Amino acid sequence: MTGNLLLTFNAGSSTVKIGIFKVDDDRPQRIGKAVVDFGTYPLMLHLKEGPEQFERPLKGETGNDLAGLMDEVFQELRAHFDLDAVTSAGHRIVHGGDIFNGPVELTTATLAKIRSLTKLAPLHQPHALRMIEAVRHLRPELSQTGSFDTTFHATQSDLVRRLAIPRAYHDQGIKRYGFHGLSYRYVAGALAKAAPDIAAGKVVIAHLGSGASLCAIENGMSRDSSMGFSTLDGIPMATRPGWLDPGVLLHLLGPLGKSVKEVEDMLYHKSGLLGVSGISGDTRELIDNDASQAREAIDLFTLRIAGEIARLAATLGGLDALVFTAGIGENQPKIRKSVTEQLLWLGVELDETANEKSALTISTSASRIAVQVIPTDEEKMIAEECISVLHPKYHPGAS
Repeated sequence: MTGNLLLTFNAGSSTVKIGIFKVDDDRPQRIGKAVVDFGTYPLMLHLKEGPEQFERPLKGETGNDLAGLMDEVFQELRAHFDLDAVTSAGHRIVHGGDIFNGPVELTTATLAKIRSLTKLAPLHQPHALRMIEAVRHLRPELSQTGSFDTTFHATQSDLVRRLAIPRAYHDQGIKRYGFHGLSYRYVAGALAKAAPDIAAGKVVIAHLGSGASLCAIENGMSRDSSMGFSTLDGIPMATRPGWLDPGVLLHLLGPLGKSVKEVEDMLYHKSGLLGVSGISGDTRELIDNDASQAREAIDLFTLRIAGEIARLAATLGGLDALVFTAGIGENQPKIRKSVTEQLLWLGVELDETANEKSALTISTSASRIAVQVIPTDEEKMIAEECISVLHPKYHPGAS
């Protein structure tokens, strides 16, 4: 694949992140990054990395068929990158269920299996499938691969994955899966390179972004996670509540007379930090806001994170290190400080200066728990997995 280009697509509910990679000796090197923002009107294309940075309004619209929109995106990118040199594309797919235990080439057969899992991720799976079909329509000659957010967690025990519900439902696939697996796999690999002794131990990684979760890792393998059956579970997020007493859902659907659609909209779009604060789901807007509701939202966020770290440490039987990653975890010292202050009983001791600088290691030498900040790179992980599928001798993380 020397000299060829590879595209990655990370389709979310409101954006699509596109990575442009040059592949030399089966090693991907990012040369560009673009984001299509579906949350604006008109839709916007942002080129964040490349020969230049720009923002462009798009004429296309979202819908079941994204071919027209992506044709427009490709035409814009073509002015800055040699898209004729692209030979493959990798996609992030949220749910692999129990069917997939690693990345796969996207064929008619594998796409049918991915589509069959839509019932497990009805709001996320269709985004990836629409993007795959759009790329297939525009560039049918490209080899495409799928990388799953769930497969990293396949190493969790059956006991950890089980919900306390009738066995018949468990057998139908209603169990804990865990998500953000591409991020965790990348960060676990980066930790192994930066601090192999720590990576071989008991580690909790906190992926804190607009979607947020935590994962317990032992010797690089997932043992437990905060997200379970769906991406609603675990800690509070920008607009999602995290753990919620199922009795609340019964109350909303029963005495309060809400429809399933209304409850779904509330859970995915109106809860979390936005719901508690009534101001914003963005911690950057809340952290320095003097309003009591903003403070309460941040305090609840960090309280639940600290509590989940303690729960995951119980699964691991101890804790050697805590790693912060993703947008909030990498860039917001005040959030990290608030979380670690609630873990003093574990022996966590933060280096204030290192924390303010978002250094690799932000704990003191006296801290019983190492605390680190490691940037994640889901797009690079998708690129590496894409190469590993199309060129089996390559192993992700080798670059």
